[in-house]
Amino acid sequence: MIVLKNANIIQFYPPKVIYNADVIIENEFIIDTGKDAGENYKADKIINLDGKFVSAGLVCSHNHFYSALARGIIADVKPSNDFVSILNNLWWKLDRALDEESLYYSGIIGALEAIKAGTTSVFDHNASPSFISGSLTILKKAFEQAGLRGVLSYEISDRNGANGTVEGIKESIEFVKTVEEIKKSSNSNYTIEAAIGAHAPFTLSNNSLEQIYDALINTNRGIHIHVSEDQYDPSFSHHHFGKDVLHRLDELWLLNEKSLIVHGVYLSDNDISTLNERNSFLIHNPRSNMNNGVGYMNNLGKVKNVALGTDGIGSNMFEEIKFAYFKNNDEKSKLTTDDFLKFLQHGNILLERYFDKKFGKVEKGCVADLVIYDYNPPTVLHDENLSGHFIFGFSSRDVESVIINGKIVYEERNFPFDIKPIYDEARASSKKLWDRINKIK
Repeated sequence: MIVLKNANIIQFYPPKVIYNADVIIENEFIIDTGKDAGENYKADKIINLDGKFVSAGLVCSHNHFYSALARGIIADVKPSNDFVSILNNLWWKLDRALDEESLYYSGIIGALEAIKAGTTSVFDHNASPSFISGSLTILKKAFEQAGLRGVLSYEISDRNGANGTVEGIKESIEFVKTVEEIKKSSNSNYTIEAAIGAHAPFTLSNNSLEQIYDALINTNRGIHIHVSEDQYDPSFSHHHFGKDVLHRLDELWLLNEKSLIVHGVYLSDNDISTLNERNSFLIHNPRSNMNNGVGYMNNLGKVKNVALGTDGIGSNMFEEIKFAYFKNNDEKSKLTTDDFLKFLQHGNILLERYFDKKFGKVEKGCVADLVIYDYNPPTVLHDENLSGHFIFGFSSRDVESVIINGKIVYEERNFPFDIKPIYDEARASSKKLWDRINKIK
């Protein structure tokens, strides 16, 4: 049992701050909170926070850990003037160059850096077409070594040929079976779940989408897929199928409450209506959209369920929410700071749908995924201005300790193991990865 004494509790949405409370953690759950509540329990560890802030863990609702070793890449990457060229010249060469070693180091580096930034859960979307079978198990190993919670998926696509599609579907189904076996043997105490991944509608035939539907039905999971990231995707759908892109997916029964529809920059009004009717999620990735120059999703206010992701640009959700809000203002949108805290909070709703447990609040009965901050507010901080403080003040520099599934995985800015050898090996692996990229035509 862990007791956090004298904490100031933050609830993201609706915004709320509770001062001077104790938080009691037993196994993976919060079992009590309140002023002096810790006096009623015999704890194995007592941490006196002395007024430091505590929140539920931050959730990155879309990421690509396989891109972690692309940072500062030095390789033969042709200049790319449009989105499809960026895919062909960089990302689809990188993913083909990944092997077991480089994927593992991508995963462990991604997981460590997520935790350091207060991100306790990541919905990861993997693509490694030269290493498909067993790839999700390697990522699972990396997540578990760091202590990060994850919902993992493999990016099924026709772009690597029929064998790649079949192997991707098989890997997805086999990994779900692995997860289900763990759930049976762990008495509900587990941190890894699975979704059924897919690249994008423009790289998937109807036959492949029908096979993905079978996988969804047989596993009771949701699809994790890029949709309308660029204008090419809806144009492809209209040209080849004569319909809006989500209409095409919905006709094949691919949308449900566990669906992650990523980007959605060019969703039509009919697409948004379909998304809302199916209670699916749109995952907004503003930094990636800006980096790729694909445009801005101006209709976030029309979408019922919006969550935030990074699309492979790290896992720092403080940076993501700031960019999201500032880009919103730059586009003259009418969303408020509170709206973006709601989007951040929505990642926890997705976790609830996959793990069938309560997430996202520091209260009795919720999973103990928590972040402790040493943020020192220069002005008063209460319910009415929490979102302003979070967007204009709080930063990953304020993350002091992280608890995931009731275990301390990062304490006073240190991991419980030496991370230097991991980074040393990652640098060596990245050099070999870049060399392989140069050999891909």
